[in-house]
Amino acid sequence: MILMVNDHVRALGTGWLVRGTVPGPDVDEFGEPDQITRELARPGAADGTLLAVQHPHRTPTAIAENRGLLDAVPIAEAALGHLRAQHYRRVHDVVALSWGDGPGGEALGVQCVVDPTAVLPGGLTFVRHTEDVYPEVVAERAAMQAALRCATSAAMLVPADGGAAFTALLKGVVAELGEPEVSIVDKHGRDRIWLLGKGDLQDTVLTAIRRHPLLVADGNHRVAAATLAGNGLLALVTDGPDLRIGPINRVFVHTSLAPGELVERWRAAGLDIQPANGSPAPGTVVVLAGLDRLAIRLPGPGIDHQKVEQLMVERALGRDPAEVLRPLYVGQQPRPDADAVVLIAPVPLDHVLSGRRMPRKATYFTPKPRSGLVLADLR
Repeated sequence: MILMVNDHVRALGTGWLVRGTVPGPDVDEFGEPDQITRELARPGAADGTLLAVQHPHRTPTAIAENRGLLDAVPIAEAALGHLRAQHYRRVHDVVALSWGDGPGGEALGVQCVVDPTAVLPGGLTFVRHTEDVYPEVVAERAAMQAALRCATSAAMLVPADGGAAFTALLKGVVAELGEPEVSIVDKHGRDRIWLLGKGDLQDTVLTAIRRHPLLVADGNHRVAAATLAGNGLLALVTDGPDLRIGPINRVFVHTSLAPGELVERWRAAGLDIQPANGSPAPGTVVVLAGLDRLAIRLPGPGIDHQKVEQLMVERALGRDPAEVLRPLYVGQQPRPDADAVVLIAPVPLDHVLSGRRMPRKATYFTPKPRSGLVLADLR
């Protein structure tokens, strides 16, 4: 079901609100398929967890029985049913006001259902991608959403304009609602949820969201998957009050080149390479290649993630970036098969708000919306 343009933002017709902490591992900590498979192999990790709902074909049962993604859907259905029965309560016709804060910033927003295919008067899309995506990841996510018709993770969308007024409105609503329905405090910070039912106040909030186009801050793959699945997107619409963009670095893998050979290829491509004395800055990346820590200046237009692909991969190696580059988040250890690590300065916020498309996994907004606080029926 595709939402009509005059209903491109709506409340959750049926949803589920977590009753306590979200059970199981934090699904957002696992980005690579091999990491997910190892986590699901831990005792009890595949029984009634969000990770099993989102990746049923990587559970021990599916692997032992050689099940593909669609053949593993019953595993996801069973895990989702267990979760709903044991850890959630059903809610109807609500939007969820979500306030997450911690060391990574502060985000007050609205969890609602958005039509990612909506087109505004004049032909502009309402939800605008900010990054390229991996087609295989989109296909997997779309297949699961189409099969389950339930969203377990919200994409983070930011208004292209009017964000400060939107945040002020939500602060007023939260003050009127009083105590939150859910409050979770853990190592990541604090997450609070308020439910806003049918009525004038809910209409006011939804109208404010419809007022401006939305840019994808976190969840380009989820947006693309929802578009492909054709049954709506669970979104957290927020503009702060303290959103931050952290770095997403890069790992070189499968180049068949030793670190020293990579450096020589980059130097032969005309790149200025010097010993690194500090951290990455706009226009200059820091490369960890073997025992060397090097600063490489990347001239030309575009953000540094784009220039790494164009200059260090396509020009210097003659390779497709998708073949040899993997994202590396702050706090993660590089893969054991890494040939080199590239540290990149965060993308400026004004570049994101410009709406210009960036390479895959270029921005890391914090705080990220926590998966599993709210589930949304997308029938």
